[in-house]
Amino acid sequence: MYGSAQEVIGDCLKKIGRPEQLFAADKVWISDGDAGPAQIENSRKLWGIPRFDLLQVHNLLAWEAQLPTLFKMKASGQLRYVGITTSHGRRHGEMEQIMRTQPLDFIQLTYNLFDREAEQRLLPLAQERGIAVIINRPFQQGALLRKLQRHPLPDWAAEIGCSSWAQFALKFIISHPAVTCAIPATTSIAHVQENLLAASGKLPDQTMRVRMVSLVEKYS
Repeated sequence: MYGSAQEVIGDCLKKIGRPEQLFAADKVWISDGDAGPAQIENSRKLWGIPRFDLLQVHNLLAWEAQLPTLFKMKASGQLRYVGITTSHGRRHGEMEQIMRTQPLDFIQLTYNLFDREAEQRLLPLAQERGIAVIINRPFQQGALLRKLQRHPLPDWAAEIGCSSWAQFALKFIISHPAVTCAIPATTSIAHVQENLLAASGKLPDQTMRVRMVSLVEKYS
């Protein structure tokens, strides 16, 4: 699915000495439940790590078959956390039911300034059940930023330490009390450095979040 990503991660981890603070998160994505363990083991070997911290059933593919495998791995100490993912705002109803019936540690879903459906049910449910939340597509694969960058960043963005629309968008996401982290995709080192700045300084409070939404709704 991600080309040579597994091999690249393994090579990079080897070069930096596999730091102790590494949080290794990966996905299982295969329709054959019996083939899940082999896919996971192959990924682990490519990464060159003793175990994963988090494994997620990607886009809920064959989750009924894959989740028992992951829960068994967790029970035996081969895995710390179990999760599921979805993206593009799809299959929220099914995700909600799984969250209610399975002892999940993590979920991953789409949430951003233009796509806030998850605020209605999934994010409150995650808070209620103590499930960590990873946010994907924070920039709508760049579409959100392309719309916002046609307009000047408001002066009041400096109140929360934002010097770019990317930081503005990320701080909105990570300031939600249910959100654990966001995973913006990029091919640019400069963008990685810019995005990381959103993790420092003041985060918007609820009043500021409402103000941020009110502004960008004019541009969506």
